[in-house]
Amino acid sequence: MPDAASWYARGLRFHCLRCGGCCSGQEGYVWVTPEEIARIAEFRKESPEAFQREHIRWVEGRLSLLERPGGDCELFVKGAGCAIYPVRPPQCRTWPFWPVNLATPAAWKQAGTRCPGIGAGGRVTAEAIEACLRESAGLA
Repeated sequence: MPDAASWYARGLRFHCLRCGGCCSGQEGYVWVTPEEIARIAEFRKESPEAFQREHIRWVEGRLSLLERPGGDCELFVKGAGCAIYPVRPPQCRTWPFWPVNLATPAAWKQAGTRCPGIGAGGRVTAEAIEACLRESAGLA
């Protein structure tokens, strides 16, 4: 994990525009724990069991949110954004501050071609970025 002396030591500009670029267009997994499922279900005013039955799949012994054909998260609503934004899972909360995007300045720039929030808004401090990296390290 990079330290504060890395290439982003002065922070990076990012502001989530809720465009859904990170939620759509690519197949993948959004890992969730039973605790996160309970928090999402409470937000949606349904039982954890009902939410899990309708919106979760098992993948190699882990829980993941379902997606539509083509890779869009089923909880992303075009024109409205993430239906669970205030309680979105850590994997979603820490985007774009993932190790793959922070490996090099070129990787960050590449991520910016898919995410219009990269380079927008205020500067996120190196400390906040590294907190995201620590949080995302537990997701792998």
